[in-house]
Amino acid sequence: MPTLPVAGTELYYERRGAGEPLLLIQGMSGHSLHWGEDFLRELERDFELVLYDHRGVGRSTGDAAPFEIADLAADAAGLLDGLGIERAHVLGISMGGMIAQELALTRPERVLTLALGCTYCGGPRSTFTEDRVVNELAMAIMSGDQDRKLRAGWGFNVSTGFAAGEGNYERFADVAMQYPVAVPMVMAQVQAVIKHDTSARLAEISVPTLVVHGTDDQMLAAANAEIVAGLIPGARLELLDGVGHLFFWEQPERVAELIAEHAAATRA
Repeated sequence: MPTLPVAGTELYYERRGAGEPLLLIQGMSGHSLHWGEDFLRELERDFELVLYDHRGVGRSTGDAAPFEIADLAADAAGLLDGLGIERAHVLGISMGGMIAQELALTRPERVLTLALGCTYCGGPRSTFTEDRVVNELAMAIMSGDQDRKLRAGWGFNVSTGFAAGEGNYERFADVAMQYPVAVPMVMAQVQAVIKHDTSARLAEISVPTLVVHGTDDQMLAAANAEIVAGLIPGARLELLDGVGHLFFWEQPERVAELIAEHAAATRA
């Protein structure tokens, strides 16, 4: 099992595909399997993918000691260092999008292009997850009932139509059950996300940026994407109509196409 020592942890990682490197940064409680094979197969046609699990998540080590989004961005940079990758395209989703923002702000020389999905930047204009959703998810997590937790997460993370599709929940549940994240680590991630605020700094991002968001996202409203794209100079905004938070599960081919086009535009 490939791991690299980074900041006192052992980060699990994978490399697959061929082409320029694309660093994939997952969201809260997500690990490398949560990208879904359909999406990864599409991406690896154009990129060498670098996937990893956050500290204390999946197959990476680490405890739930307090950390901030900047610490997780330093983990990402440390992984690139350990793998000898000077520059990479970067895709971050949800919490991973916050990490990607911080990486592009603090280590812009490491980022070829930036893609931010279903994320937000904090600040007074941004909209965090509705209390109703947070409360239902928290109750499901604290219940200790694995099926209840998975079904609650599924219902809030995808659109109604996709949720009802044959076999979709089963594929999601199979991934989620393989490496469940301990509650203390989830809470540590929540605290890091709550503190995240790059809103006053996003104008400093100079790398080509793509912002993608589903219009039916219940975890982070699509209005956040408009704010993020509006604050980053020259950013391109793509809203996927009728799609939920896990937009790359619902439209893997379209999203992979957008990311490949975004990367290719910088070579023209």
